[in-house]
Amino acid sequence: MIRIFPSLRFASLLSAAKPFYSSSPARAPPQYASFSEAKSTPASHSPSSNLKTPLFLRTPSHTTPLSEVWKWHDWAKDLASSVENSSINSEDSLDSIILLRELKWLIEDSIVDDPLVILHRKQNEDDGEKNVKLRASLEELYNLWRQRIEKRRPFQYVVGCEHWRDLVLCVEEGVLIPRPETELIVDMVEELVTKDEWFKKGFWADLGTGSGAIAIGVAKVLGSHGRVIATDLSPVAIAVAGHNVQRYGLQGMIELREGSWFEPLKDFEGKLVGLVSNPPYIPSYDIPGLQAEVGRHEPKLALDGGIDGTDSLFHLCHGASRMLKRGGFFVFETNGEKQSKMIVDYMMTNDLKDCFCDLKIVADFAGINRFVTGFRR
Repeated sequence: MIRIFPSLRFASLLSAAKPFYSSSPARAPPQYASFSEAKSTPASHSPSSNLKTPLFLRTPSHTTPLSEVWKWHDWAKDLASSVENSSINSEDSLDSIILLRELKWLIEDSIVDDPLVILHRKQNEDDGEKNVKLRASLEELYNLWRQRIEKRRPFQYVVGCEHWRDLVLCVEEGVLIPRPETELIVDMVEELVTKDEWFKKGFWADLGTGSGAIAIGVAKVLGSHGRVIATDLSPVAIAVAGHNVQRYGLQGMIELREGSWFEPLKDFEGKLVGLVSNPPYIPSYDIPGLQAEVGRHEPKLALDGGIDGTDSLFHLCHGASRMLKRGGFFVFETNGEKQSKMIVDYMMTNDLKDCFCDLKIVADFAGINRFVTGFRR
């Protein structure tokens, strides 16, 4: 069973945001070149054979008596219910209610037959000797749940996927788990291209693509007209993103390039109509204090933004001035209030003061000023 969490929608995200600097951008006519007409042909990346298959995509190759699955479920519930008592004084304690919800999802992803036979045991007591088909062995399920609780392994890595917008994305260690607030980047792109077809027919770039979440979301919004080039420094991220792109049949719309930020995009200088990124933005000194699931397991490369968290963001600001066409749009995710204002101030001064217009800060679902948007002059 697949869990879909529909993303919330904010009405007119871009128009509601507070503008910091305004002047109508002049745009050059759109170019309709295809990937094959680019100046250079980048290396092609196919999904790695070493990638782990998410539970919900595995072949059901295990058969186990229902009574044994019930025993595992009882053990897993007891373990989940006991964690808060053992860490009640910790600021980073596990929440048993969340764990029990995750256990239900683990059952849904693991059991081919109706998972209700597990959850409604009292109604099915006479079925204990019946066999059920599993996508993982009972031994592996014991091990996965121990990892979740004892090692604080993120649930998304346990089951191998994350539900994001209307997508189910494969994720694994070495790739940042996409967050709900990042969905708003795709919402903003969708609002923009709905109002102006010019943005629908050109090249977009997603820098630091990770699992490919933003690139896939943007590609679905663009339809068959535009193209997305997604870059990442991590070979693991490129492989995982490639797998997700392939699952959604978007190989003709999304091109993956391995490398640091703008390095793989030299042949697209001044040709992009849009640029999106969720870069590393956590200050280095905050990394040790992150939630255990994040700090111990998610890639530091995708988290650490330097001393004040702005290293990558400042680099993106300068790159946007070179890569975007006149009138081109960008949206960057930041750490929040102070950092987003810092980025806007930076783009309004120094060498960038004449490069951008209509700079705005957009709040996330929680009302935190999370995103910086604007247009190339």
